Amino acid sequence: MTATWLMKSEPDEASIDDLQRQQRLPWTGVRNYQARNFMRDRMRLGDRVLFYHSSCAEPGIAGLAEVCSAPYPDPTQFDPASPYFDVRSPREKPRWVLVDVRFIAKTPLLSLSRLRTVTALSEMQLLQRGSRLSITPVSDEEWRLIATLMGVAT
Repeated sequence: MTATWLMKSEPDEASIDDLQRQQRLPWTGVRNYQARNFMRDRMRLGDRVLFYHSSCAEPGIAGLAEVCSAPYPDPTQFDPASPYFDVRSPREKPRWVLVDVRFIAKTPLLSLSRLRTVTALSEMQLLQRGSRLSITPVSDEEWRLIATLMGVAT
């Protein structure tokens, strides 16, 4: 069964346009254990991704992607020049992993403010007070509703 994930990225670091241009990107820089565990333990090839622009003028879902690799060590944890360098992560036993995502579609932005107006999405993890995780699961019901709002076939 295909799962759906909401994955946040700051557009100045990796945007839906970057993904469209490159077609495939490694999801680097995740430094939260729960988000890492989602990638490591629960994501599967072919899972859907709602590509979410965060920390920008108008945050929201900007497109669709899919998980296209198994998890593997995030190389940025070993690079002292990277903002994601982790001195406590040895190469023999890496602490951080990533998955690659593949471009599916750029969509009209479904803004956070619009998502907040949809009562049926009120339990969505993204919309919970204090929710800051960069990767969250999306229920099948939430996916169907969001797909409808975006005009995407489910």
